[in-house]
Amino acid sequence: MAKEYFFDEADRTNAFITRLDVAMYEETGGPLEGKGIAVKDNISTAGIPTTCASRILAGYVPPFDAHVITRLREAGAAIVGKTNMDEFGMGTTTENSAYGPTTNPHDASRVPGGSSGGSAAAVGAGMVDMALGSDTGGSIRCPAAFCGIVGLKPTFGRVSRYGLIAYSNSLEQIGPLGRTVTDVNILMSAIAGPDPRDSTAYDRPYAHTLSGDIAGMKIAVPDEFFGEGVDPAVAECVRTAIGKLEDAGAETMPCSIPSMAYALAAYYVTCTSEASSNLSRFDGVRFGPSVETKRSWHDEFRDHRGALFGKEVQRRIMLGTFALSAGYYGKYYAKAQVARENVRKDFLRIFREADLIAGPTMPQIAFKLGEKSEPLSMYLADILTVPANLAGVPAISVPCGTVEKMPVGLQLIGRHFEDERVVDAAFAYETEVL
Repeated sequence: MAKEYFFDEADRTNAFITRLDVAMYEETGGPLEGKGIAVKDNISTAGIPTTCASRILAGYVPPFDAHVITRLREAGAAIVGKTNMDEFGMGTTTENSAYGPTTNPHDASRVPGGSSGGSAAAVGAGMVDMALGSDTGGSIRCPAAFCGIVGLKPTFGRVSRYGLIAYSNSLEQIGPLGRTVTDVNILMSAIAGPDPRDSTAYDRPYAHTLSGDIAGMKIAVPDEFFGEGVDPAVAECVRTAIGKLEDAGAETMPCSIPSMAYALAAYYVTCTSEASSNLSRFDGVRFGPSVETKRSWHDEFRDHRGALFGKEVQRRIMLGTFALSAGYYGKYYAKAQVARENVRKDFLRIFREADLIAGPTMPQIAFKLGEKSEPLSMYLADILTVPANLAGVPAISVPCGTVEKMPVGLQLIGRHFEDERVVDAAFAYETEVL
């Protein structure tokens, strides 16, 4: 039987693009029955506008639900709205949105992180208990760290991407955000599972009971996670948090990830190349509003995309198209894939001795609005999160203290399909400090 969920929370942070004042849910007896869930605006929802925070998709209403939305509805959840984001997931601040920036619930002069900033702000501000985001290079973990909540990027393939509007399909993954590790565990249980419509989705359901027992667990701490570019105050806060894990019985060991020197370059060549292909479908014929023009198809194609794509999206399409062009493919894209494989091998080498890798989620606290106006400066902020996406391993960000009264995130990274161990370690830390 369908019931009504009334959603009347004030949106002080511009977290939502679309809100449903009355959302429907079914009495299924599921773990999320009667819970209001916010969903990032790049995940398809039948009957609810889905724009990817872009003018090029204005007015688009999907005729189908993404696989994760179907599973949420089966678990009894009420979808209360679609959250703001960097356009097509391209950004680290949620300032690159056609619907205006989202602000941080802890300080309105700062960003919430990106690109799932709207989802994180909605949870951080107490509007909803849980939300879905997507993580291409840290887009769940970064806003979770900046907003003081928990965010999990699952193993690539653990959650179906069917219905996620593709930006960089070999890197991105849908994942849960919540106020606590328990919330994230419940939401992960609801969305993970096989899907015949996504050939990259594994048949590895997630049904996990949290355990805070990490006695004997070996945690590697890479030197590179505390090196150049990491705020000393953030580093100290995270080292203290790792000490709490030792207090809970874990053993720590130093390690090195030499391939991190090339990880960021490999990530941006890969994601922009895939973006140049994935976004080619937005040509003014099948989606979105039209642009007044009566010229040749090529000129109209250029005018349409130039008028409706944001600057950051246009920049990444140009970079990716250049990297894939004749004469440059081997020089850029092929080398990026070699560097990506080296990152994966470094993780596998460390995981032969250690169960987890720990370090800061972000190298500094939330930026001021407009602080990262120079693209390269914004790209460098992703240095600690992109390696997990390149390797396809699970990673979580859990709040571990404050610097200048702003939240800091502890990042825990695990082996492929050991999402449960990552979540347990985060739960152990959360239990230790509460």
